[in-house]
Amino acid sequence: MGRRQKRRQREGSAELVAKRQRSGHSQQTKTQGQQEGSQSFTTPDGRVLPAELKKYWRSRHNFFWRFDEGIQIDEEGWYSVTPEVIAEDTAVRIAQLYNDRRKKADYGRICVIDAFCGVGGNTIKLAEWCEHVIAIEIDPQRLEMARNNAEVYGVAERIEFILGDFYQLAPTLKADVVFMSPPWGGPEYTGASVFDLDSMPSHSAQEWVDCARSICANIAFFMPRNCDPLQLAALAPDSPCDIELNYTSGFFKAITAYYGDLALYGSSDPRRLL
Repeated sequence: MGRRQKRRQREGSAELVAKRQRSGHSQQTKTQGQQEGSQSFTTPDGRVLPAELKKYWRSRHNFFWRFDEGIQIDEEGWYSVTPEVIAEDTAVRIAQLYNDRRKKADYGRICVIDAFCGVGGNTIKLAEWCEHVIAIEIDPQRLEMARNNAEVYGVAERIEFILGDFYQLAPTLKADVVFMSPPWGGPEYTGASVFDLDSMPSHSAQEWVDCARSICANIAFFMPRNCDPLQLAALAPDSPCDIELNYTSGFFKAITAYYGDLALYGSSDPRRLL
C-alpha cells in the first residue's frame, strides 16, 4: 500500500472517529435536554411547575372550581389543599351543628377555626356555610394566597385571617368548632400501611386534638386515608367520635374524624362524593 493510500486511510479513520464523537455528544446533549425538560412543565397560563405536580395541575378544578379566575397556590399548597367537594361536605356538616337547613343563605350561626388554612381550600367552604371563620396560617405568603382566594370566591368579609402558630395561639382563641388539617409530613405518608399518629411534624395527633379541645369540644380532624380509625377515636376517649371516609369519584381520599356534638350530625357511612 502506497503512502498516499495509507494517509487517506488514516484520514478516513480519523473522520469516522470524529463523526462518532459528534454523534455521541449530540445524543448526550439530547438526553440531557430531555431530562431537564422532564423536571418541570409550563402550564397554559405560564406557570412553571415541577413535573411531579402535573397530576395535581390536571385536577386543579377539583381543588378550586374557580381556579381560572385568579386562584393562587404554591408548591406545598398543591399537596395539601382539600378537594373542593370534600371541603364543602365538611363545611355543610359543621354548619348543621346549629342549622339543619342545607341552604347557603341560612348558613350556620357559628364561629369556626381553620387551624391550618394553607391556601384557603377549607377556609373558603367554611365561610360559605358558617357565619365567621378564623383562618390561621404560619406562613405569611400562604396566608395572603388564602386571602386572595377567598376574595375570588367572595367570602373574604366573613374570614378573620391570623398569621401565627395555632398551637401557640390556642389559649387566646374562642370558637364553636375547630377544623384541623395539620401537615401530614409530605406525600411519603402514602407508603405506610398505617399512618403513624406520632410521626406528624412538630406535634403528634394527640397533642393537636388536646390543643383543639382546650378551645371547644367540637372538632373536625382531617387525616390521611391510611389512619387507623380506632386510633383516631382513642384520641378523645371521653368524647363521641364519628369516623367519616371521604371518597371522590370512587377514590378513597382521606378520613375525617368528628368529635363532640359534631359526631352526632351526619352519618358514619362513607361519603362517596362526585
